[in-house]
Amino acid sequence: MDIGTLLEGELDQAVSRAASEACPPKLADALRYAVFPGGARIRPRLVLAVANACGNRNPTAAVASAAAIELLHCASLVHDDLPCFDNSALRRGKPSVHAAYGERLAVLSGDALIVLAFEWLAVRAGERLAPLTRIIASCVGGPSGICAGQAWECESEIDIVRYQRAKTGALFAACTMAGAASSGYEPLGWQKLGFAIGEAFQVADDLRDVAGSAEKLGKPVHQDEANQRPNFVAELGFDGAMGHFEDLLAEAMAAIPPCPGQEQLGQQITGVSRSLVSGLSSRTAAA
Repeated sequence: MDIGTLLEGELDQAVSRAASEACPPKLADALRYAVFPGGARIRPRLVLAVANACGNRNPTAAVASAAAIELLHCASLVHDDLPCFDNSALRRGKPSVHAAYGERLAVLSGDALIVLAFEWLAVRAGERLAPLTRIIASCVGGPSGICAGQAWECESEIDIVRYQRAKTGALFAACTMAGAASSGYEPLGWQKLGFAIGEAFQVADDLRDVAGSAEKLGKPVHQDEANQRPNFVAELGFDGAMGHFEDLLAEAMAAIPPCPGQEQLGQQITGVSRSLVSGLSSRTAAA
């Protein structure tokens, strides 16, 4: 079974647990709408890539962690699109959840996905439940998880590195640490890799927000400028941001801890990361 099929099957089982016949029909529909069809599934694929590089000694715990992290990511997108945050009507090439189902159901579906992520871990993670729960929970809440990252937007002054590390990097750190922990590796040694990948992904996202198109990205562009949010292109210029992206990618390669699949993991990370900025240039940013 290929990784994509494995992930979609795991996510379908998890969502079916919440969106059952006993669930209010509109909420059940909104839950499925928020998760399917997915985007690139970059985060859960990273969990499995790290688990495989570490020998994948517990495949059930690895794929459960991957699904839990993707459910949390989907929940964050539902909440991020709400009128009180980005007020975005488009996500993954279709109306965002609040645009399709209304604000109340969007809040509730995001909340339900957060709870479901940890319920699914409890059902599937077995003996790895405690370390995996601790890793993932710490990267989602406060003081420096994705909730904290969103909260920085409410402050009058924002340190872009702390903001982006919490909003984006924390969940990528959860991916690398959970992937390693599922196979019995010490997770803390994999945190630096996750943060480097996460910051590189955020720089790529900032570059695409400035130089990409809504048609290709499946979401509005120029959102950071419209919402007066920190953006690496605004801070460093287009070429400076692209250079920073390459530096972070090199940092990520150097941060991969020794493991059986170290070389292959590096190739996977490089390939996926470079694909994010393919075709972008200062010319498209100025257009």
